[in-house]
Amino acid sequence: MKELKGNNKVLFIAQAAMIAAIYVVLTVVFAPLSFGEVQVRFAEALTVLPFFTPAAIPGLFLGCLIGNIYGGAILPDIIFGSLATLVGAIITYKLRNKNKFLAPVGPIAANTIVVPLVLRYAYGITLPIWMMCLSVGAGEVISCGLLGMILLSALEKYKNVLFKKNVA
Repeated sequence: MKELKGNNKVLFIAQAAMIAAIYVVLTVVFAPLSFGEVQVRFAEALTVLPFFTPAAIPGLFLGCLIGNIYGGAILPDIIFGSLATLVGAIITYKLRNKNKFLAPVGPIAANTIVVPLVLRYAYGITLPIWMMCLSVGAGEVISCGLLGMILLSALEKYKNVLFKKNVA
């Protein structure tokens, strides 16, 4: 990413902050579905946004971090869950020029691998890891793959208005 200047920096920060705020609200409002062995975190639909703007990367990371804190997650979940979202967002950004249908792949993969390990080693959930991978992965496919792609398709029509291309 090249260095941002002036209005580009303000736009980047504003986009990141808005994405973080929306992520937090969706995580907290739907908290019963956002945490646990079987989860469909609606906020994860936003992980397709790096397809449009790099500002989504820090926005998603901060949103997940704050959402996990407000949602009552314990420290390893706050750290590693947020890092999984960060990795997923970076992968989405890196794949943005390949094919739009690859946008949810990074977040689905990162969370399907990391979250079951957090559930086992941080929360002590004794279900087999493979079973938690399946349940978390299914939730990620619903939130990122289905809802995220609906969001991506809806926003694609307005990308030039919502996500100006003058940001890195």
